[in-house]
Amino acid sequence: MRHPFLTGAAVALATAVLAACGSADGPGDGGKKAEAGGKPSVAASPAPSVTGPAAGTTAPSPQKSGSTPKAPAGDITPATGSFTKKQKEYLTDRVPKGMDPAAVLQTGQETCDRLRYLVKADRDIAVGAIVSGEVPDAKPAVAHLCPQHQGLVDEAALGYADGTHEGAKVRPGRYTAASPTKACGWQLTGAGGKELDSGSSATGKAVEITVPESARTFTSTGCYAWLPQGDNG
Repeated sequence: MRHPFLTGAAVALATAVLAACGSADGPGDGGKKAEAGGKPSVAASPAPSVTGPAAGTTAPSPQKSGSTPKAPAGDITPATGSFTKKQKEYLTDRVPKGMDPAAVLQTGQETCDRLRYLVKADRDIAVGAIVSGEVPDAKPAVAHLCPQHQGLVDEAALGYADGTHEGAKVRPGRYTAASPTKACGWQLTGAGGKELDSGSSATGKAVEITVPESARTFTSTGCYAWLPQGDNG
């Protein structure tokens, strides 16, 4: 483990931090800053929490494309100013026709803001929030808007959220549930459903397990997120 975690209180802290932060730049600000030749920067202090990208507008979850037609790349332009190259890359195939692309961009900026505040509290909190899905859409947002957090995304890709993981998704190595609930339980099974290991924790303190090469299924409930340790490759 890299450093002590905030145990059971981490989930509550993560929730409080997420609620305290919002987008540092409004939809129009990104365009104006880009037009001046610089990328939009996040604010030095937390912005008020917002309930949507803009008044009267709700941005769709970029990962849930559904059947809504997307605006052609050439039509993705802000009302004022211009987008940077990375912003355009993030918005490509993510803006429904007829929607202000700045509102969609704001959701990505908010994701970056959340990671910035969480990593200040504790790096493992930030990684766990990505693993558990509390910070959604992190991968594309980080890739195009805040690449300084790429390490968090890479580590989260090797972790496990609560649920059942099977086959190739079960990777051998050491994992820690750094902030489990007091109802944390897990089970590892091999070929033919043979139980290899199981356990539970009612303390809310960090728990470590080793997933063997022979594991075929890993089930977790109430453990929030399992983070890979340094020897997992």
